[in-house]
Amino acid sequence: MTAAPVWSVDPRTGKRREEVAREAASEDVDRAVRAAHDARAALAERPARAALLRTAARLLDEAQDEVVGTADAETALGAPRLTGELARTTAQLRAFADIVEEGGFLDVRIDHADGTRTPPWPDLRRWKVPIGVVAVYSASNFPLAFSVPGGDTASALAAGCPVVVKAHPDHPATSELCASLLRRAAAEEGLPEDVLVLVHGFDAGVALVRHPLVAAAGFTGSVRGGRALYDAAAAREVPIPFHGELGSLNPVLVTEAAAAERGEEIGAGLAASMTLGVGQFCTKPGFALVPEGAAGDGLVKALTEAVAGGRGGVMLDHRMRDAFLAGAAERAGLPGVQAPVVPGPDGDHGVTAGFLTVPAGRLAAEDEHDALLEECFGPVTVVARYAGDDEAVAVLGRLPGNLTATVHLGAEEAAGADGRGAALLELLTPLAGRVLVDGWPTGVAVAPAQHHGGPYPATTSTSTSVGGTAIERWLRPVTYQSAPQALLPPELHDDNPLGLPRRVDGRPETGAGRPAPRADADPGTDADTDGAAGA
Repeated sequence: MTAAPVWSVDPRTGKRREEVAREAASEDVDRAVRAAHDARAALAERPARAALLRTAARLLDEAQDEVVGTADAETALGAPRLTGELARTTAQLRAFADIVEEGGFLDVRIDHADGTRTPPWPDLRRWKVPIGVVAVYSASNFPLAFSVPGGDTASALAAGCPVVVKAHPDHPATSELCASLLRRAAAEEGLPEDVLVLVHGFDAGVALVRHPLVAAAGFTGSVRGGRALYDAAAAREVPIPFHGELGSLNPVLVTEAAAAERGEEIGAGLAASMTLGVGQFCTKPGFALVPEGAAGDGLVKALTEAVAGGRGGVMLDHRMRDAFLAGAAERAGLPGVQAPVVPGPDGDHGVTAGFLTVPAGRLAAEDEHDALLEECFGPVTVVARYAGDDEAVAVLGRLPGNLTATVHLGAEEAAGADGRGAALLELLTPLAGRVLVDGWPTGVAVAPAQHHGGPYPATTSTSTSVGGTAIERWLRPVTYQSAPQALLPPELHDDNPLGLPRRVDGRPETGAGRPAPRADADPGTDADTDGAAGA
């Protein structure tokens, strides 16, 4: 049976651009996984991994015009947006190279034998090792930052794990181009190209998560698709970790004080955030609780003007366009729902933004409005008007897990004098992995303290897919007990020849084999001058 062709399609016209590849059959997936598995040893050395990541970043930057042009032709996201996304992607690769070189992610801990304890302690030395071949499922809405060269791939390679990427059908040509650049980077650094392998096709994605040599998976996409793969990963004879980002409503709570003080500003900000990228950000604010009354009315008026005055846009593909139009129409037809700005088609290929309003009391009490509490992918948001704190709290209690939750506070609430602001943060914390105050969730900084994840269905694990700690998903801890140092890797030797940040006998080391001073140490000693280096 001949494998089906993989076509690159222009979402602005719906027409095929070119045949890019062929869908992978089960035997193709098997070859891909086995090739990646055979490349594991080549990634054992941290300097080689860091060099690979930096070279990949350089090659992507050098190919900027081709990468951005190809991605725009397949996604209609526009050159400015994609240029910024490419810069984010290459910065992320370099950031992981820095993490690899610094070595703190290995989490080395050494406890020397101590016979004075009851019971006695043996010599214990713990660190983290790569988990194995990682399957990465590309996202539709970020053809670079969450796809072939994106965060899942970068963090897995940084951990020392070869990667098999299942390309997203919306940007196969971009995927092929980026994969070729990453494979070229490997070759330039003397590594096997198969540290990264690319496959296409729905069936290939299912076969990939079921392959016995795949040790973990990372996914960004829909609840339906992600849950099916998550269940397949759990149903294997040997289950594997499945780190999936599935969907998020990203609720926003506006207090009455905030609406009174700056309702117009908040309304305009909500419009800009929910329409950014034609509403195709996983962090789009898809639901907002706004107070009833004059202050809330002013906010809604500003939102109406901003959304109505915006331009339409082309979504990533016509299937998503059709789903958006159907989903928005279904929600608008529910009892008690109004549409101050009706989302709809814009010509044969585009869509226009809109938003819906509904009394919050209906959401708190009626199951028939559950669709309003589910993500609708595209430029639409739901504004629930609440009559008092109890009503707002009741609605929040019905929301599923989210990537983000946002609260807009009045000046006194933000100052914390009455404790109300802190109480609202405490209320939102169980809902999301990132809680924002007086901001908007679209835009996820690639920073060490970032967390991009949340309670199910936002994600299927407690890990982040953005930021330095994303590397932890692809590692597993191992402890060696009473092992002679001659048999151990240098990272676990007493003299710390690699100068890694480590904890020895419960205290951080500050340099090669130097323990940090105890809390009661003389602050004038030499050990204290660089005491934070190993923390």
